[in-house]
Amino acid sequence: MNSRIPEAPGLRDLGLANWLVCKVIARRQQVPRAHLFTTLGQHRRLMWSWLPFGGMLMRGGKLSTRDTEFVILRVGHLRDSQYELQHHRRMGRAAGLDDDTQARIFEGPGGPRFDELTARQRAMLTAIDELVGTRTLSDATWAELSKHLDRPRLIEFVMLTSQYDALAATLSALRVPLDFDE
Repeated sequence: MNSRIPEAPGLRDLGLANWLVCKVIARRQQVPRAHLFTTLGQHRRLMWSWLPFGGMLMRGGKLSTRDTEFVILRVGHLRDSQYELQHHRRMGRAAGLDDDTQARIFEGPGGPRFDELTARQRAMLTAIDELVGTRTLSDATWAELSKHLDRPRLIEFVMLTSQYDALAATLSALRVPLDFDE
């Protein structure tokens, strides 16, 4: 499938600030182009609004990096977002989510090894699936999740899950190409 937004916009399409940000991100990710950013960067103000929000949820919040990657991997799997999975499988490994743990995340609450996860991870997986599937959380799921996350983390968990669900939809609708040749 072809991208719906030009894949490799130049300085004119992005503006100097966005062009520079895209170059820095691509270099950090060790890819020729960071397609998500070169796509969103074509709406200059939107990118600058989204970057701090997305960045805070991904690395500046109260959830641990491991929990954050856990959530993102499950959302990416549920939404079949290969772009998210391509990046966050690597990032998850760096955060301590090995391939076996990632496989259990992808199996989900109905998977054969669900009981091998911690009570916290089981509560998170159940909540992610419910939130993505129904756009809300039942009282029972909320009560279970509340045993493991304090109030700020509960709020952040819902925002993180929803943000990556929305990002998966954006990536799909705009047909943003993958960054790695895998």
